[in-house]
Amino acid sequence: MLLAEAERYARREWDAGEMRMTVIRQREDLIAWYERRGYSRTGEVSPFPYRDERFGVPLRPDLEFETLARKLV
Repeated sequence: MLLAEAERYARREWDAGEMRMTVIRQREDLIAWYERRGYSRTGEVSPFPYRDERFGVPLRPDLEFETLARKLV
């Protein structure tokens, strides 16, 4: 419900035509959840900010962010 409301708000208040987010690429279960809700992988990948403590202390050295997107109607 929260995701649907965020999409409605973005469309209504900001006239957004697309919703985009970054998800840790290694979280296949989470990406699959978003895909079931209409999001698609864009192929855009960005590095994980290993030195930024706001993101916690990573337990593995291969993390990356992947961008997902969904058209808003």
